[in-house]
Amino acid sequence: PYTTLFRSETMKKLLTTALVTGVLATAASVAAAGEIAVIVKTTNSSFWQNVNKGASAAIEGISEHTMTFNGPASESAIADQVALVENAINRGVAAIVLAPSDPEALAPVVRRAFEAGIPVAIIDSGLAEGSEQYFQAFLSTDNCAAGQQAAQMMIDNAGSTGKVAVMSYVAGVGSEIGRVGCFVDYIGENSDIEIVGPLYSQSQMATALNQTTDLLAANDDLIGIFGANEPTAIGMGRAIEQAGKAGQLVAIGFDGNADLQDMVKSGTLLATAVQGSFQMGELGVNAVADILAGTPVTDFIDTGVVMVTKENIDTPVAQNVL
Repeated sequence: PYTTLFRSETMKKLLTTALVTGVLATAASVAAAGEIAVIVKTTNSSFWQNVNKGASAAIEGISEHTMTFNGPASESAIADQVALVENAINRGVAAIVLAPSDPEALAPVVRRAFEAGIPVAIIDSGLAEGSEQYFQAFLSTDNCAAGQQAAQMMIDNAGSTGKVAVMSYVAGVGSEIGRVGCFVDYIGENSDIEIVGPLYSQSQMATALNQTTDLLAANDDLIGIFGANEPTAIGMGRAIEQAGKAGQLVAIGFDGNADLQDMVKSGTLLATAVQGSFQMGELGVNAVADILAGTPVTDFIDTGVVMVTKENIDTPVAQNVL
């Protein structure tokens, strides 16, 4: 009886110790776990829905956190986006992944998150200069790398001699300097191709169409042409079709709306470079999860582009960004 009693008392102590340890462990994990709030420029666009897909894919592999996805009704509803970030801070989220609609307007609220001890990863667009200390990672397309990728594809398919035209959008804009500047530099350093342009459409599709029409008429020996953003590439593609030159020169676009997808399918465009929207969501959530786990992350993470062609347009890799 004594042995039985001793055993039962010991068991009780062991069980109590186990329960207390379990409760403490649970409390610790609850403190470490929590909501990762993904807040984008608007939920009403396929680009941001693809960011949601990527964030959802990332959170499936992270058992200790949950993920919410939110954004205003339109990209111009900046005050609504600020309010969404404020609400996330007030409810004590574990981390925030933010695509700021306005670099100046969102900077103060990101500072508030920093002061509240909430790590922030910025995706797609940067914050106001001087705000770098308030967020831990910036994830975006490296436009220079994207321009170089398009240039290599141009050389691979058009050859290394001849004339290639560059249809750009707004001179001096950050993305344009990287995208177009690095395309032109890469062509110059790696081929004997002569660059025609760049011509600037001011991001107007009709302007790009007229510029490309004139350019094709004046340069019937072009071997290739690059349209560096969505409206410019659409105007360029339509001009190529109207001139009856589809498939006669290597045409590469940038961005992935329905018009550009149709041009890839029809062969007007060899490819279009599409920003890694899925990757922004996936890598953004992974970055803040790493920060929460105490794992260091790099300041800048390139979310890349997918070169969408007729051959890969129906694959998951392309569909995740289109």
